[in-house]
Amino acid sequence: MKIKIYSFMALLAVITAGISFISFVPDNAKPMLKEEVVTYMSEGVTLKGFVVYDQNRAGKRPAILVVHEWWGLNDYAKNRARQLASLGYIAMAVDMYGGGITASNPQQAQEMATPFYENPQLAKIRLDAALNKVKEFKQADVTNVAAIGYCFGGSVVLNSAKLGADLKGVVSFHGGLKGVPAKKELLNAKILVCHGEADKFVTEKDINNFKHELDSISADYTFKTYANATHAFTNPDATNTGKQFNMPIEYNEAADKASWTDMQTFLVRIFKK
Repeated sequence: MKIKIYSFMALLAVITAGISFISFVPDNAKPMLKEEVVTYMSEGVTLKGFVVYDQNRAGKRPAILVVHEWWGLNDYAKNRARQLASLGYIAMAVDMYGGGITASNPQQAQEMATPFYENPQLAKIRLDAALNKVKEFKQADVTNVAAIGYCFGGSVVLNSAKLGADLKGVVSFHGGLKGVPAKKELLNAKILVCHGEADKFVTEKDINNFKHELDSISADYTFKTYANATHAFTNPDATNTGKQFNMPIEYNEAADKASWTDMQTFLVRIFKK
């Protein structure tokens, strides 16, 4: 299915549906975010994630994993985790590469990301390790966990979902659509794809194949497109990065805000009791 953006009704839906989720927070309680750097292991590799939640919120709350762009676990992914925590979730920015390393140029990023593109099962193993770690927090509702990802991270969460990751849903922001084939017996998560209409890294063939594959197994997915949005359209640093490295990417504020609202609507739907 394909749904165009900028819908007032979508915004109204997330506000209305979200009332029950936030109602137990006192009116005078402002978010007080607690941030923790956490160390965890996956097949002998030490990973360093970033967990954040609102200390002023009582009780358990759904958990969201945030998978970074191919640059690694940088401030952008951490800021997205902070935004999710401010919405009332516990969020964990995932370290896919190990040791919290990040790339300083596209060549390094490509080298670090390639093993996970070539072996989506390895990416799922790393994501599962993060999933197990966030479940250790008493604030986490372990029955309600989702994952979102950006660019490289979008590919990771989509492939992990198709490989059977134990998630209620996944959201891909300007992620690649190639990967493992979808199988009805493995795919349990609901899917939201937020795609830039002007993304030069994802072809029309990729889009058609992705939709056909999910349609063939009657998957629960939504595919949204955003006008004039390129690859990496949600990242405010994308325009400068694109100029620096001659990459066809730039920030699109309207698409960023619209996709974030679409994500909130999606999360409310999948976590609804």
